[in-house]
Amino acid sequence: MVKPMDYTPDDLMVVCISRLIEDGEVVAQGLATPLVTAGYLLARATHAPNLYFASAIGQGICRTPAPLGLLWIENLWLDRALTSVGFVRAAADVLPTLRPKEFFRPAQIDSAGNFNNIAIGQNYRQPRLRMPGTGGIPDVTTFIDDIYLYVPRHSRVTFVPQLDFLSGMGYNPARTRGSGPRYLISDLGVFDFAHERMRLVSIHPGVELTRLQARTGFELEIHPDLHETPPPSPEELRLLYEEIDPLNIRSLEGMSGGSRRELLHQIIRTEMQSEPAKVV
Repeated sequence: MVKPMDYTPDDLMVVCISRLIEDGEVVAQGLATPLVTAGYLLARATHAPNLYFASAIGQGICRTPAPLGLLWIENLWLDRALTSVGFVRAAADVLPTLRPKEFFRPAQIDSAGNFNNIAIGQNYRQPRLRMPGTGGIPDVTTFIDDIYLYVPRHSRVTFVPQLDFLSGMGYNPARTRGSGPRYLISDLGVFDFAHERMRLVSIHPGVELTRLQARTGFELEIHPDLHETPPPSPEELRLLYEEIDPLNIRSLEGMSGGSRRELLHQIIRTEMQSEPAKVV
């Protein structure tokens, strides 16, 4: 049983994501975003039972979502889809019509909410680090209004004064439709963009403001009523640990190297010994 104060930064991020979801919304599920998926599932299990999921994994619309997992996740989403349309049609036709709420994870982000998932380094052909790519981000961020962002590891590597490349549009003079991001959640705090610039709204328990600013590559705007982020409730933690993500898949996004590889192997071994997860 999880004790009331036994939670990780990943758990708090999931809860913060969940609290931004409203009942009856269409939420977009990405390819490798377990923190976001856990937040959607937590919202569905608490205050938003009528969510619809636009799934990049199943390339369709789902009413009954798949639980967090690795080995059977594609099969589960495909089996539960109300309709499957393929990635190109989903990005070009379906998502512009549904205008879902979606959380993106930027590799770099500036103070105006523009972000980069292409590469780190000025030379495109020989970058310091090649990123996974943009998917449909350049398409959907130019017209949707419900752009949300999350960063599992808050650092000056991600929060930069100037992007190396632009793949996701924030508050940008080139914008003609939609708006920039509404909120950003990191492992240190929650931010809004009320004045078209990233503003700290709440700071997570145990985090000092000087530390947060030191890990940000530009001057932060501070909300006049800055407060501490409310911690997860005992029931939110119980759902997360016992029903939504007992395998701790959400933690993979904040890990790297040997620790991430070890957890991946542990999750796969556990799933190999059990039947596919039941409906959440």
